[in-house]
Amino acid sequence: MAAMSQRRTLSTMRYAFLIVDPESANPSPDGPPMEVRAQVTAEYNAYTQMLRDRGAFLGGEALQPNPTATTVRVSDGRTVTTDGPFIEAKEALGGFYLVEARDLDEAITLAAECPGAKYGAIEIRPVWEYGDAQAVEEARQPA
Repeated sequence: MAAMSQRRTLSTMRYAFLIVDPESANPSPDGPPMEVRAQVTAEYNAYTQMLRDRGAFLGGEALQPNPTATTVRVSDGRTVTTDGPFIEAKEALGGFYLVEARDLDEAITLAAECPGAKYGAIEIRPVWEYGDAQAVEEARQPA
C-alpha cells in the first residue's frame, strides 16, 4: 500500500468509475441465466485482476439492484426515507471501481476495458482531493 500512496503523490489522480446498466434499474425476477452470470463474473474478475496488475485498483464493489435501495432525505430536521430509488430510470448504478490513473486519458482507457461498458456505460468522476488547494480553485473556474 505504501507504493500506492507514493505513486499518487507523483501526479496521479483517483477516479470513480460508476457502472450504470439497464439490468440494475429493472432486474428480471429470475435474473440472467446461470451461464450468462458466470460469463459476466469471469469478465469482471479478469478486469479487476488487470487493474490490480497495473497498480490502478484501489477498490470496487457490485451493488444490489435498484429495488433494494433506500433513499434518505432530511426535511425541516425530519429524516424521511423512501423504499427503492427516488426516480424511475432506464439505467441504474450497478457498481463502482475506485482507480488511480495519471490523467483522464488513462482513466478513459481503463474504463473502456470495463465489461460494464459493453452492457451499459461507465461514468468517470475524479475524486475530490480536499487537501489540494489548486484543484479546489480550478474546480471553481468556469469551463
